[in-house]
Amino acid sequence: MEEKSVPRPTGTETGTGKATLNIVIPVLNEERSLPGCVRTLHSFLDGSFPLSWRITILDNDSTDGTWRVAHDLAEQFPEVRPVRLPVRGKGAALKAAWCDSTAEIVAYMDADLSTGLDALLPLVAPLISGQSEIAIGSRLNPHSRIRRGLKRELVSRAYNGLLRYGFGVSFSDAQCGFKAARTEAVRPLLERVRSQGWFFDTEFLLLAEYNGLRVHEVPVDWVEDVDSRVRIARASWENLTGLARLAGTMATGRADLRLPRPRELRTAHPDAILARPRSARLPKVAAFGVIGAISTLLYVPLYVALRSVWPALAANFGALVLAGLFNTEANRRWTFNRAGGPLVVLHLKAATLFAASFAVTTAEVVVLHLTAPHAGKVVEVVLLGLGQLCITVLRYIGFDRWVFRRKD
Repeated sequence: MEEKSVPRPTGTETGTGKATLNIVIPVLNEERSLPGCVRTLHSFLDGSFPLSWRITILDNDSTDGTWRVAHDLAEQFPEVRPVRLPVRGKGAALKAAWCDSTAEIVAYMDADLSTGLDALLPLVAPLISGQSEIAIGSRLNPHSRIRRGLKRELVSRAYNGLLRYGFGVSFSDAQCGFKAARTEAVRPLLERVRSQGWFFDTEFLLLAEYNGLRVHEVPVDWVEDVDSRVRIARASWENLTGLARLAGTMATGRADLRLPRPRELRTAHPDAILARPRSARLPKVAAFGVIGAISTLLYVPLYVALRSVWPALAANFGALVLAGLFNTEANRRWTFNRAGGPLVVLHLKAATLFAASFAVTTAEVVVLHLTAPHAGKVVEVVLLGLGQLCITVLRYIGFDRWVFRRKD
């Protein structure tokens, strides 16, 4: 479910003072499990948590007695705030509650408390210190301990593998119901998130990394609750269609946000003798070089295969098209990690560079055939391969300063 605007939550503000941490528990028809969840969480926070906190129960338009139970718990515990949202959807609930919060740190966890609470302090610690803007729990971290069914395990690993290798994300688990964020840092991001359903987590994290926010990940202990509201088939379809939509958003430049710059990196010692800062261009050049080398290696066998059935010029054109598509997409995702404006404009710019590449390599073939008509295919391949390497340098300049140039 997706919608651009979400109604503001309504409820009773309880508790005293401004909390450092606001933990949101989104619930839908959780009349049975909600009391045990809140009492357990309240006992844990009251007994050992060192920061000021508040629990927000966000009733996601329940039809059972959840709202009544939430009010009863608020009367029992002054740190609990009941809120009701007349729109269903996990994403709608979290977006409304987080945007409305006055706490420095906002978090959420599922009502079944599948995630061990001992991970809460490690989750919020990098946010309090300013080392990260977002923190998430991961069930797929090597140090995590989990117990769940095989079906959910396979679906989770397949989906997160798609994110890692398809979108180049650094985190391992987008869907764990245990996340926190610095409120001021993510408010502009939340305004751009469209999903009101299960895809909210993924869209939130992908947009965050795409715009340079730091995502910290902590291993968690996690035990599956079989009384889950998640329907795997429906959630999977929603996630896949959401990924397709978000890929288009990124490609057309609509995912770019103007966010505050992170604080300057400096040492704590006032008299430290520092090395010259490494250029931020070096990793980018290295990634582009690797992708360029792979593109060249891809171009050569493509040319050889096409040359066996097509004339030299047609084979060169076909090999350049296929290698160029790979090169452009790989650099967009991993080297420059940004869109270059509307999709049509981006592809027109990339096509211009492609035309230049084709013109140079075509000239090489024509000149070779005129000056050495009996040179053979091996000479053709070597000459075109060397030309492609030279073109790679020009493509980097064109990509960095023109095709994928960010408009500030």
